Amino acid sequence: MRIVVIGAGLLGLTTAWFLRRHGGEVLVIDRAPGPGRETSFANGGMLHASQANPWNEPGVLRHALQMLGKEDAALLFRLRALPGMLGWGLRFLHHSHPSRYVRNFEKNAQLARYSLSLMHELRTAIGADYDHAARGTLKLFRDRAGVDAAARLCERLAAWDIPFEIVDGAGAVRLESALAPIAERLAGGLYFPADESGDAYRFCELLAAAAAAEGVRFAYGTTVKRLLRSADCMLGVSTADGAYHEADAFVLAAGSYSAPLARQLGLDVPVRPAKGYSITVPGAAWEGRPRMPVIDDFLHAAVCPLGDRLRVAGTAEFAGFDLALTPSRIANLFTLLKQLYPAIAPHLDPTHVEAWAGLRPMSADGVGIMGETSVRKCFLNTGHGPLGWTMAAGAGKLVADAIVGSGPALDLAAYRLARFR
Repeated sequence: MRIVVIGAGLLGLTTAWFLRRHGGEVLVIDRAPGPGRETSFANGGMLHASQANPWNEPGVLRHALQMLGKEDAALLFRLRALPGMLGWGLRFLHHSHPSRYVRNFEKNAQLARYSLSLMHELRTAIGADYDHAARGTLKLFRDRAGVDAAARLCERLAAWDIPFEIVDGAGAVRLESALAPIAERLAGGLYFPADESGDAYRFCELLAAAAAAEGVRFAYGTTVKRLLRSADCMLGVSTADGAYHEADAFVLAAGSYSAPLARQLGLDVPVRPAKGYSITVPGAAWEGRPRMPVIDDFLHAAVCPLGDRLRVAGTAEFAGFDLALTPSRIANLFTLLKQLYPAIAPHLDPTHVEAWAGLRPMSADGVGIMGETSVRKCFLNTGHGPLGWTMAAGAGKLVADAIVGSGPALDLAAYRLARFR
């Protein structure tokens, strides 16, 4: 069976890997010069089933309106992007209804739990040399009401076999001693022991190399020009270098760019790009640097240790496909880092910090879009938003299993594009 996978990020690579494990003849096409160079490159670093709740929680419209015009807002909408988001936005709000929100939360939690269960298998194949750590994740709150509200929400996670522990401020510092300088400001937090972390880009490099050794072919530096169909069937992919590829199945795993590609086939894929920012800070000189991924609910920021580096991520911006680094957004990450870890100040040299922005592919209901479409031979693996790293292994295997008819571990009906009809 011949399969073409478009996209060499986390989702495309895991899909290709499991397809090859099924014996498929796999070609991966990506416009970048190597694997994991776009949205997977410098993400937040955390694989966290604990954060499976969709962004469009009940009350999201009120929160979004309160943040309009604020450059440091956790969720920022650029006016120029709004016209192209109207239909998507209405769907986004529709799925913020409490019952739909909980249903989508469960879909994400089940996929995330399954995905993390597969990571051991992948590490057996490629090793753990991607700054892998399994110390869990700590989410902090500055008031007791926040702790209690989050704990009530996370009772659902426990029912879905995703464990958590409630800690007070002192307990948070026992878990992460680098928080000691702000201990008096912490009301407490939630600790999620099953979460992991790692450098997604390095993981992509390792997985691509292992896949190539197993026979997966890669066409890097190759831009997809057109997808062709006849009646209800996808026929092939033409690329800017003049090549044309036919196959028994095609997988669109190109992140936010999957939607415009799918439009060539007449498919409406409700995915829009949400720009996320990160900075990567050298930490070797700071002996007291944090060892555990920490999410600060008040600051809307996350700091994830990756070896002797710190990855700081936070905020989201709907600005279309614009990848420009907005100075105020980057400056905000420096501010958030110093507020969370004041002791880093003497060790923080902005000239050695790497700033980055990437486009998270956000589906309209906050759940990834996977599996077959109404166009025969065309499959999707996109729309996982801020959970792409968390979902990659599970989503890749589910889509691969569906393509070869192997009987996926989860029912893909809940994740297919057809749910938006």
